[in-house]
Amino acid sequence: MALVLGVQILWLYWPVLKALLAQWAEDPNYSHGFLVPVLSAYFVWERREKLQALPVVPSFWGVGLLAFGLLMLLIGSVGAELYAQRASLIVVLAGLVLLILGRDWLRVLAFPIAFLFFMIPLPAIVVNAVSFPLQLFAAKTATFCLFNFGIPVLREGNVIVLAGTTLEVAEACSGIRSLQALLALGTVYAYFSQRAMWKRWVLVLLSIPIAILANAFRVSGTGVLAHYFGIEAAEGFYHTFSGWLIFVVAFGLLLACGATLSKVSTTGKLRVINDE
Repeated sequence: MALVLGVQILWLYWPVLKALLAQWAEDPNYSHGFLVPVLSAYFVWERREKLQALPVVPSFWGVGLLAFGLLMLLIGSVGAELYAQRASLIVVLAGLVLLILGRDWLRVLAFPIAFLFFMIPLPAIVVNAVSFPLQLFAAKTATFCLFNFGIPVLREGNVIVLAGTTLEVAEACSGIRSLQALLALGTVYAYFSQRAMWKRWVLVLLSIPIAILANAFRVSGTGVLAHYFGIEAAEGFYHTFSGWLIFVVAFGLLLACGATLSKVSTTGKLRVINDE
């Protein structure tokens, strides 16, 4: 039965999955999508002993969840909304688990299933609503840094005007895509590095300001290079390399936050290590 359902789901969602795989392969901002299903499968495997001990009690409520997921697919297909089509697959998976295996199985598998949302690129409505405020923040931060570096600078919205050139903080430089990637990576790191649930949530939430600030300082570095070496020095190889470098630095900050949280006891006090 499981094999038949798997084949049916694959047949139903093959066009959606094919387009999603193509976007992962073509857009480096979403290349982390290849790792998300692998990690989700590992999270399921890690729970294998707990799952084996659970009784199989099918729940009729799974029909409603399954129907809702299929309705999302239908509406997304009619309205050409990719996010709804892709997210419906995760809802359908949750509905099948609830319908066939029961509530206890869904509760245990809730995290691996929910983690799959990180493999789906954000919907256009979210990108449009969030990217411009992030562009403005990056432009303001870069202007502040450049001014304090003694570089003449003027900001007009998301445009940074230097003495010899003008930089525009475009949507691609808003940092929203690197934010999604760091949020996914931060979730994995929090899962493995912290035992207390509140510490995991703190670490996941910290990845948001870290990603935003890291991108703002990346724009600042671009402005410094453009001022002293010309706009050519801030484009091409540097633009790509700085993106990876800043992401590594951001993850390093996340590691430092995780190490600090690990030293905090459940009572909120720092553990004192006695070497005697």
